[in-house]
Amino acid sequence: MKSITIKTRRKQNKIKGGSGMNKPVLVIMAAGMGSRYGGLKQIDPVDEDGHIIMDFSMFDARRAGFEKVIFIIKKENEADFREAVGDRMSKYMEVSYAFQELSNIPEGYAVPEGRIKPWGTAHAVLSCIDQIDGPFAVINADDYYGQEAFQLIYDYLSSHQDDDKYRYTMVGYHLGNTVTDNGHVARGICDMNEKGELVSIHERTRIEKRDGGIAFTEDDGKTWTFVPADTTVSMNMWGFSKSILEEIRDGFPAFLDQGLKENPMKCEYFLPAVVSGLVEKDQASVAVLKSADKWYGVTYKEDKPVVVAALRRMKEEGLYPMHLWEE
Repeated sequence: MKSITIKTRRKQNKIKGGSGMNKPVLVIMAAGMGSRYGGLKQIDPVDEDGHIIMDFSMFDARRAGFEKVIFIIKKENEADFREAVGDRMSKYMEVSYAFQELSNIPEGYAVPEGRIKPWGTAHAVLSCIDQIDGPFAVINADDYYGQEAFQLIYDYLSSHQDDDKYRYTMVGYHLGNTVTDNGHVARGICDMNEKGELVSIHERTRIEKRDGGIAFTEDDGKTWTFVPADTTVSMNMWGFSKSILEEIRDGFPAFLDQGLKENPMKCEYFLPAVVSGLVEKDQASVAVLKSADKWYGVTYKEDKPVVVAALRRMKEEGLYPMHLWEE
């Protein structure tokens, strides 16, 4: 018991003194073109001032304490992205870029001829390895996570460090708060232990509202499995120490060995799969922080009016200034 007390005290001193622990950084995965939505969905305005969902995420992140953001984008989109997002954001936060390139794979491996699809979320995050030297949060560019989620994750990352295990975290949402009326979505369904830590996460790539509730299929709709609306799901909002980057890098060859054999054109290296592997091996714990906020996202064009109306309502309720960034 004694050693735990000492460890905790030392940890607090580091944070209070500001030395020994870098401030959490926000990483935004913005390389996806939004295949189902048709166009660079991250750059589609959702309010009358021309702001995008990412503005609201960054506003919430800044309010929570984040001061630096790293955008993961495709190199060919850099000019458009800087113009639409990055240059504007650099007034409020320190901004840098990492490029997710298909060719960025370990020596001795080749990109299959004709492959266009990126290598997945773990590969996206790996592109930041040279820019991160401390705790960081990861989010999708085109999802609205809510104010509470950023505060929860910032506070966790500011007060936890790896010890005998990697100490990671994620924000969990109720499944019922994260489905759309306009089609199917992919979600990571979470199992937790009594301490509220992640035990396993199962990526369900086709979940939708159906008569009688919410269900997923794994055989193109032949059979459906219903899931309770209050099931905890991951929306790809993670908090990590920099150790995850080394783990992703070290696990990439094994992923390619299998993926290139089984599905060379479409296999993806998913962040939840890396995290699950570390949890199963008892190398990491993942504290599941629960947000009661409703998630909003534009998976389909038809989702956009819902998001626009929700953000307008939140401004009217005083959750955001009527003109974002203008306090």
